[in-house]
Amino acid sequence: MTIELLPQKKGPQISKYIYGQFSEHLGNGIYGSLYVGKNSDIANVNGMRTDVVDALKKIHVPVLRWPGGLFADTYHWMDGIGPKDDRKKIVNTNWGDVTENNHFGTHEYFELLNQLGADAYINANIGSGTVQEMAEWVEYMTMPGESPMANLRRQNGQEDPWKVKFFGIGNESWGGGGNMRPEYYSDVYRQYQTFLPQYDKDHPIYKVACGPNEDDYNWTDTVMKYAGQYLDGISLHYYTLPKGTWGQSKGDATGFPESEWDSTMTRAKHMDELITKHSTIMDRYDPDKRVNLIVDEWGTWFNVEKGTNPGFLHQQNTIRDAMVAAINLNIFQKHADRVYMANIAQMVNVLQAMILTKGDQMLKTPTYYVFDMYQKHMNGELVEGVGSVPENVTYTASQKDDKLTISICNYDAHEAQNVDFSGLADFKKVKSGKILTADKLDAHNTFDNPDAVVEKDFVGAELKHGTLHLALPAKSVVSVTLK
Repeated sequence: MTIELLPQKKGPQISKYIYGQFSEHLGNGIYGSLYVGKNSDIANVNGMRTDVVDALKKIHVPVLRWPGGLFADTYHWMDGIGPKDDRKKIVNTNWGDVTENNHFGTHEYFELLNQLGADAYINANIGSGTVQEMAEWVEYMTMPGESPMANLRRQNGQEDPWKVKFFGIGNESWGGGGNMRPEYYSDVYRQYQTFLPQYDKDHPIYKVACGPNEDDYNWTDTVMKYAGQYLDGISLHYYTLPKGTWGQSKGDATGFPESEWDSTMTRAKHMDELITKHSTIMDRYDPDKRVNLIVDEWGTWFNVEKGTNPGFLHQQNTIRDAMVAAINLNIFQKHADRVYMANIAQMVNVLQAMILTKGDQMLKTPTYYVFDMYQKHMNGELVEGVGSVPENVTYTASQKDDKLTISICNYDAHEAQNVDFSGLADFKKVKSGKILTADKLDAHNTFDNPDAVVEKDFVGAELKHGTLHLALPAKSVVSVTLK
């Protein structure tokens, strides 16, 4: 099977923010994993866990969405500032009814961003909060001059304002964020965004509206109709469930039947249809594609691991998750003309995580290695191809400087595949190649064996006479860079 790539045809730029992350106050997604506190026996810098931060820095996390998720619409930011012993303790009613001590708040979030080198994506509380509360939070974070909130920030130890790149107004407002109708939400969004202060006129905050749940095309149509002129991006949430429905068993993360491997791949690929149809609706109101689609929650969702708190959403991460990650990233890049940011759920210990921790132990998941292999696409130009790939194969290609990177996923559970890419006469050698694969359908890393599934050098690439030949094992993700 041969695909002719067209590197001379300039495609849209692939936003680095497609490789964004998400951390919510949910289970062990923040405490004990990202944040351990300055007095912890676990190595840290200003309370941020060193081994986790170092691992995340290697995949160049571009943006981190926080504080939620559903938690955002019960979060009152003033509870999370000032001396830690004085911070208000609350009950996290969304996730396990556990006590939240608010030791990780605004200052800690920006400290984490600083260590990661990532941009901020703040989600505002419009469910149980107020317009004034939102406006004062933005003032607290970004006001450079004299003001009540800026002075409060200084009293709490931060002299200079922070940069807020993205700001979400509402989360799942169609559900747990307020059970709103799209017409009502559109008016609420219009009101809130009116009072979102913009203190840096040269770098205005990018405003993200709550978008649809999966295939709710009416929501997208209504919000674009009534609020489209006031927003920069509209979100989309879609999770890959092996059994396809909420409110029942979602299937286990390990020990699953082969039929659930197949159904997981099918449902992961559904993201392409969702983006295509929502984009078509957006095109009616925004033919110039000024407004972006922001897929700020995506990933696999399985039954929680046995013996863990059901509200903590802790699941193992296998080679199957790696396939889902590659399928989705390939889809996002295909739609780079509309998709500007995506945030996998979630970064550590929750759902399809990059990293799992247990006490002072840490491991990288198969999903982490896919993000590592794909990071060369960040800010590259999409390269289109002509021709069809074999069934159960998906790919993406991009060009940056004088290098071309091709990433390809063979998610067939058993069969190897051979794929050729032609049109590459301008490239002289394979500069590098990586592969992630495994023998078992549920192969995964454990704290006893953290390197069971890791990326390795790929030797199955041959470039000859302008054609690249790739030999792809079953259940594999491969990324090759040519120069």
